[in-house]
Amino acid sequence: MYITQALKRNVQLFPDKTATAYMDRTFTWKESLNRISKIAFSIKELGISVEDRVAILAHNSDRYFEFLYSTSWAGAVFVPINTRLAPPEIEFWINDSECKLLFVDKNFSDIISNLKKENKIPTIKNIVYLSEDTCPDNMISYDDLITSQSAEDELRGYDDLAGLFYTGGTTGRSKGVMLSHTNMVVDALNCALMANINENAKWLHAAPMFHIADCAGLFAISQVGGSHYFIPGFIPKLFFEAVSKFKITETILVPTMVNMAVHDSEITNFDLNSLKKIMYGASPMPEPVIVKAMEMLPNCTFYHAYGQTECAPLLTCSGPETHVFEGPLAYKFKSCGKAVAGVELKIADEDGNEVPRGEVGEIYARGPNIMLGYWRQRELTDKAIEKGWMKTGDGAKMDTEGYVFIVDRVKDMIISGGENIYSTEVENIIYQIKDVLECAVIGVPDNKWGETVHAIIRMKKNTSIEEKDVIDYCHKNIAGFKCPKSVSFRDTPMPVSGAGKILKTELRKPFWKDIDKQVN
Repeated sequence: MYITQALKRNVQLFPDKTATAYMDRTFTWKESLNRISKIAFSIKELGISVEDRVAILAHNSDRYFEFLYSTSWAGAVFVPINTRLAPPEIEFWINDSECKLLFVDKNFSDIISNLKKENKIPTIKNIVYLSEDTCPDNMISYDDLITSQSAEDELRGYDDLAGLFYTGGTTGRSKGVMLSHTNMVVDALNCALMANINENAKWLHAAPMFHIADCAGLFAISQVGGSHYFIPGFIPKLFFEAVSKFKITETILVPTMVNMAVHDSEITNFDLNSLKKIMYGASPMPEPVIVKAMEMLPNCTFYHAYGQTECAPLLTCSGPETHVFEGPLAYKFKSCGKAVAGVELKIADEDGNEVPRGEVGEIYARGPNIMLGYWRQRELTDKAIEKGWMKTGDGAKMDTEGYVFIVDRVKDMIISGGENIYSTEVENIIYQIKDVLECAVIGVPDNKWGETVHAIIRMKKNTSIEEKDVIDYCHKNIAGFKCPKSVSFRDTPMPVSGAGKILKTELRKPFWKDIDKQVN
């Protein structure tokens, strides 16, 4: 199995069919493969060898698509960077992965130029500018990569490393998830199978392409020979315009995006009847939102997918048959579905033993989609994967039919608007503030984002700080979506376990007392 195989199949079967469309640019599968092989040649000419890492920091576009495939064609490893990161975090991702080449668009070129000028990303030897305006002096124009010469496919595949996808770290630092060609191709085939995606699909890339969820959709559409359409990012009106103009048939969104779309007043101004499938995941979908979505998009079916980056990412799916309010499967959409083909699941106790149906435990997953491990973190890899089983850190129960219901998180992770936020990462920043004695960061319910970050702080005796100062300090050091939206202060010590760990379950209770499950 290798990622680039899909390109060759599509040129053989659908050479003149639209492969990508963005703004006023449209390329067929034949044209796309020609461009990708030329870009791969230039990537190699810039000193990139097999297994070298190549990063991208950009909004969605057809060039993001070409980047992923040309990097694989050249035998290198792609490293998508979250566009919402703060400069110190971008610096860490690039340096930890030791990327030699970086692709960037105009939205982030100043950040990269400053990091390069300050010698904070020393492994980067060349920077490719993706946007169509004037290329900065210290960068290479993307158009200049498309020369008359083409590269042969390096044919990297199977257990060879394909991509590094960084995720927040429970130890306070990001971890690079190593996904192989097999991981990503198996997941792509699973996505196509579970959502019945075929060559007639017109997929809109509205969710960020740095995210593993949209990346999985990208490879799935390519595997079946569908067509890719792009908008730079999710804005309801932009989304409606693209669906109406290109007759989009399917997409993936996080629940926050679905919520924004179905409650936008302009939704009735556009013909969205072509939209037949919306996959959603990354965070739980509030029941009122999915009910509203089914009302506003009556011709559309919905698929609730669950997974995690370490699993490439798909583990379970709950399809249209569960998005009903009557019959034996009524309200089963509240579950995250059943295990998809090729994935083995169990709900396990602390010792890894499967618990009886209906009892709460941790989700364990096993299959060809499970990551190779964490980049240069063998100890963490060994803790996460035991005897082939990936410990997801999510607490859940399974009913007698195999439907999985997530009830809480084993790990201290907050999901806000589909983004994973690790509390320890935020706490480490807050502890840098003078006179902070104790700090605990938790997720609290929010109607728009699902959860927002809340910090609870105990200051040293006879000292104080304002809520605004805490939030402002965080914004200077970490991505805005990770920063606390609210802060509360206490004079008494935090509740702790016998082992001395802060009991966040106790701290969460006042905020979640009227919520029926501990994820929103």
